Amino acid sequence: MPRHGDGNVSAAPFQEFVLEGFEGSLETQALLFAVFLALYLGTVLGNLTMIVVITLDARLHSPMYFFLKNLSFLDLCYSSVIAPNALANFFSSSKVITFQGCAAQLFFFSLLVTTEGFLLGVMAYDRFMAICSPLRYPITMCPSACFRLVLGTYCGGCLNSIVQTSFTFSLPFCSSNHIDHFFCDVPPLLQLACANTALNKLIMFGICGLIIVSVTLVVLVSYGYITVTILRMQSAGGKHKVFSTCGSHMTAVTLFVGTVFVMYAQPGAVDSMEQGKVVSVFYTLVIPMLNPLIYSLQNKDVKEALGRLSQKHTAT
Repeated sequence: MPRHGDGNVSAAPFQEFVLEGFEGSLETQALLFAVFLALYLGTVLGNLTMIVVITLDARLHSPMYFFLKNLSFLDLCYSSVIAPNALANFFSSSKVITFQGCAAQLFFFSLLVTTEGFLLGVMAYDRFMAICSPLRYPITMCPSACFRLVLGTYCGGCLNSIVQTSFTFSLPFCSSNHIDHFFCDVPPLLQLACANTALNKLIMFGICGLIIVSVTLVVLVSYGYITVTILRMQSAGGKHKVFSTCGSHMTAVTLFVGTVFVMYAQPGAVDSMEQGKVVSVFYTLVIPMLNPLIYSLQNKDVKEALGRLSQKHTAT
């Protein structure tokens, strides 16, 4: 097996990789560890709270909150695929991850992130049906239909994950086993391949671009119809409620799509790893932490449900 850090090209495949993470002194590593830990704890606490509140409060048992609970579950899961290992590596001398562990991390991360992108599109469609076709909404978005929509998002995520993981790990890695990142992702792995990666880059850009464009189109078309409907409303209270609900979702979509585009779908994404690390922190830790805040602070129903749950807990 090649030695860690051996820069000579070898025909033997690597059995493990080294996640280099962030450079810096021990003080810098300690500061980054504290930041990562705070973000991850915020992500876990916020998303678990959303899941528990939506599950326990019967008034939130509607399609919109069913999708929101699934969004919190995805945020919690894909952060957990990355953060614990990254935290452990800050003070680790080896920072080693096995070949199989790296492939598994990439597979589940890609699965969960892609699923979240599709779910954001489904949530926009749900808002469109609720606001523009309220009479058909209970039938169109019945529990079985909501389940099928969520299942479809996971199927789409799984398909993309299988393609990305299989194409990436079919490459020969023989020039170095040091990954210039804090987790296993497609762009830094392509940098280690000692083969032509043009097809891999095309697949990554193509699939990510297709996902971004399709989700963005669904969101824009849905909110185009929603805007027309809002302008026709006579009630100021009704307009405010719709704007607050849709505003939360638009904020989440903008943050997610923007960071994914910068990381995967723009030319040169594979080559700029320093930028990639910063962007990756944003969408693996910051966005999952912000999503519960975005939806709870701007949502009257969630805030009231939190109040009822806290009162019930205090009373007992």
